[in-house]
Amino acid sequence: MKKILLHSCCAPCTSGVLWQLEHDYDITLLFYNPNIDTLAEYEKRLNALYDFIAKYNAEKGLNIGIIVIPYRHEEFMSRVQGMEDIPEGGSRCKTCIGIRLDYTGEYAKSHGYDIFASTLSVSPHKNHVLINELGNEVSSKYGIEYLENNFKKNNGYLISIQNSKKYNIYRQNYCGCNLGNKKDSM
Repeated sequence: MKKILLHSCCAPCTSGVLWQLEHDYDITLLFYNPNIDTLAEYEKRLNALYDFIAKYNAEKGLNIGIIVIPYRHEEFMSRVQGMEDIPEGGSRCKTCIGIRLDYTGEYAKSHGYDIFASTLSVSPHKNHVLINELGNEVSSKYGIEYLENNFKKNNGYLISIQNSKKYNIYRQNYCGCNLGNKKDSM
């Protein structure tokens, strides 16, 4: 079974993705999200992920681990400097997704994973074509396989909503970035 490093943007999105991978991969989650606007929001999302994974592992008999990268909002802000007024979905979002996929791909390669992916494509507000283009660029850069995906297929987003209720998961209403308009990114 291939070892996959799955970038987790949040617990709700992760809950809509795991069931699509759990039978084919040995999954480890990577929580690296420098786009989140405050440490308090970062911690709220991380604690929600820990809580969800503990319940999910117990229910399914799995041992999905979480690797947590400390809060690094200044990294995100320095990379998007000058893009503050660009509307959501534009080049700032491309940069944000690229930052997270690049980190995930590099980490996966340097820590012996076979493949990497992200939960980002489960959101109806995220462009899975762009996510896959960026993932494939990272794959080529580091020489590690990327799992092309559109996790909103097979009702991934709907299942994330259902799982949020089932597991009592904190469900934020924006991607984490405090720039532009806050809207539901789930």
